Amino acid sequence: PPPLTWLAGPWHVTHSTLSMWKSKRNVRITYTPLASDSTGGPVRVDDLVEYQTSGSDKVKSVHGVDTAEAGTNEGWAWNWRGKGWLVIATSRWETLGYGTEAVEEGSEPQNTGTDWVVTFFSKTLFTPAGVDIYSRKKEGLRAETVEKIKEALKGSEDDGVAKLAETLFEIEQ
Repeated sequence: PPPLTWLAGPWHVTHSTLSMWKSKRNVRITYTPLASDSTGGPVRVDDLVEYQTSGSDKVKSVHGVDTAEAGTNEGWAWNWRGKGWLVIATSRWETLGYGTEAVEEGSEPQNTGTDWVVTFFSKTLFTPAGVDIYSRKKEGLRAETVEKIKEALKGSEDDGVAKLAETLFEIEQ
């Protein structure tokens, strides 16, 4: 799994299968590691999702805590629980893939590839199962990188993930 230090910080959700994002823009998730308790419990991460409705400048948010799922090589699978009035909401999500986009040939030496993550989230009371692509940069990944990710998802042994890959759409930034 990706190291927690690598996963920490802000990510822009650039592509998704979740239809609720079709009317939203500037979807961003920020992961902040939480201090472990003295009992050495599971790894926990503060999870803040921020977004705007298309045509509005008001930033809305959904806040929760992710707890690494035991026995899954901590960092691959997480259990999310909402905070505040969303405390009743739970969700399971996992990292399907991650990496750093290859640097374009001929680009400036200081240019580094963009980090990316692909996540799968299980169906909840409020949302269907789905897939997201995150990028460190708001402008996202190059089109060919997104296509390679989609093709890898379509080739998944999990039929559900393969079908979801067909419905990925770009989120307005």
